[in-house]
Amino acid sequence: MINKQNTSTIAIDAMGGDIGLDVTIPAAINIAQEYPRLKIILVGDESSINAKLQSCSADVRARLTIQHTTQVVGMDEKPASALRGKKDSSMRVVINKVKAKEADACVSAGNTGALMATARFVLKTISGIDRPAICSAIPTQTGHTHMLDLGANVELSADHLLEFAVMGSVLTTAIDDIEKPTIGLLNIGQEAMKGNEQVQQAAGLISNSTLNYYGFIEGDDIYKGVVDVVVADGFVGNISLKTSEGVAKMIIYYIKQEFNRNWLTRLAGLIAMPVLKAFKSKIDPRIYNGASLLGLRGIVVKSHGGADVFSFTNAIRVAIMEVENNVPEKISKVLQETLIEQSSEKEIA
Repeated sequence: MINKQNTSTIAIDAMGGDIGLDVTIPAAINIAQEYPRLKIILVGDESSINAKLQSCSADVRARLTIQHTTQVVGMDEKPASALRGKKDSSMRVVINKVKAKEADACVSAGNTGALMATARFVLKTISGIDRPAICSAIPTQTGHTHMLDLGANVELSADHLLEFAVMGSVLTTAIDDIEKPTIGLLNIGQEAMKGNEQVQQAAGLISNSTLNYYGFIEGDDIYKGVVDVVVADGFVGNISLKTSEGVAKMIIYYIKQEFNRNWLTRLAGLIAMPVLKAFKSKIDPRIYNGASLLGLRGIVVKSHGGADVFSFTNAIRVAIMEVENNVPEKISKVLQETLIEQSSEKEIA
């Protein structure tokens, strides 16, 4: 649970995303109203931001600070170009605020590749973490699970997957208050002999750690809610996520098509409306918006580029929860304990 009297400071990339200010500013106002002691730094074009704050109450406005910037990272801009040529972009400056301890966390709906590259360059990785990972909550039959990596890293070693397991476990404990989250390693089958060498080696490393390792899981197990954390490389994780999003859209498309076929099906649709709304609310991706860039020496949360106000507000909540639970520090602590334990076991062997 988030403390409503939270005194954190969150830096928001006001210019990022497909929609930008029309989403980020109302979301910032909403979250400031919800948490009366929260402070927010709005980063972007000062005059444009001020124009969106005209109807903001005096109490909320007093807790909003504007940091003017002159550049914006494009949604299709190459990460290297953004890193080298956009040092005064709203994206770069929110990350700088975290680095300088002027903000406890930052949130951006901007270009994912540029955000990861910039955050890694500015904040650096936690000691013992070689690759940061993108982690997000995904709806399941039992509630939700956390899955990583969702696209930051394509080619990985077994050691990297162990790092992801640690990071996912710590995040899940912090956000869902689960003491020992179950960890599942995504594979082409549950049998011990299935999978490539990388997955096989990762299974051995995770099972020999202090983490609560469940074992291999298959793609359909993700949505059954079999485990609390799903670990995969970024290639597999991203395809799994995008495929499931596509299937969900297809189901909704065909349901709408069938209910609009004639007056009888439209009548049936009206009768079924409460059930359909309940169904939509359970799989609504806006509820789960806010992917964590784990493994960095600071908290960075990535919102979906096309997020609306409701969705972006949820991404800010994820950042607040991570701040309250000191996620980077806890990842570092658990990882070091895991590495020390494995090192001791190797020496004994």
